Order: sequence, then structure tokens, then C-alpha cells
Amino acid sequence: MDRNLSFDLHVLTARLDRAADRILRAEHQVSYSRFLALTLVGKLGASTQRTLADYLGVTEPSVSRMTAVLAAEGLLDVQPDPDGGRKRRLSLTDKGKELVASVQRGFEDRLAALVAHSGVPYQEYAEHTARLLQALERWEQGKST
Repeated sequence: MDRNLSFDLHVLTARLDRAADRILRAEHQVSYSRFLALTLVGKLGASTQRTLADYLGVTEPSVSRMTAVLAAEGLLDVQPDPDGGRKRRLSLTDKGKELVASVQRGFEDRLAALVAHSGVPYQEYAEHTARLLQALERWEQGKST
């Protein structure tokens, strides 16, 4: 058996990302990268642009531009950090929370259907994915010490 898991995971992730982007642009007029930013702000709570940049794997100037657009669209609230400095605190507006909740419901249903269509049990796939993510986090923490 050929060992191509690293390549297959890359291809799967890239194709899922592109499909998600097409769906979101068509149905919700938002890109997948902007939706991910909104989702991360919602999951992280009131975060900073630096934290968001780290989670997204992009530069702070890129996040600054993205957050400005999301704020202009009424999806994100960007405020100066109460501790001062150049930091900006991020939080979802009610409109942003509604968008994230709506998209997440629809995406989860679509992903469940895709997984079911593949013949892989959804719950089993979800559990294995969670285990892989946990192992990766432990591995990354061990490398940084």
C-alpha cells in the first residue's frame, strides 16, 4: 500500500476549502477565509488581531485589512485595546454571530452528507479527526519546549 496520506490530506483540505469558498460566496456573499476569521473570533471570544493572525497563519497587516472589511460590513466590532498600544480587540456583532451560526449549521449538514456518501461513519470520522488534532497539538507543544 502506498503511503500518500500527507498528499491526500493536502488535496482533500484544499478541495474542501475551495468548495466552501464557492458555497459561501454564492449563498452568503462572504469568502471562506473571512468566515473562518469570524468563526475564530467567535470561538476565541474578544480576541486581538495578532491572535487571529496566528490562528489563520497570515500576517497582521493581512488580518488588519480583513477585519476592516468585516467591520465595514457590520459583522465584526474592532475596538482599541483597553490596555493601550496599537492592539485592536475583536468581537462579533449580532449580525456576525447570526452569519456564523447560520453557515455552521448548513456546513455541518453538508459535510455529514458528504461523509455518509463516502461510506465512512460520520461519528467515527469525527472522533478520528479530533484525535489527530489533539495529537498534533501535543506534538507541536513538545517541539516548542
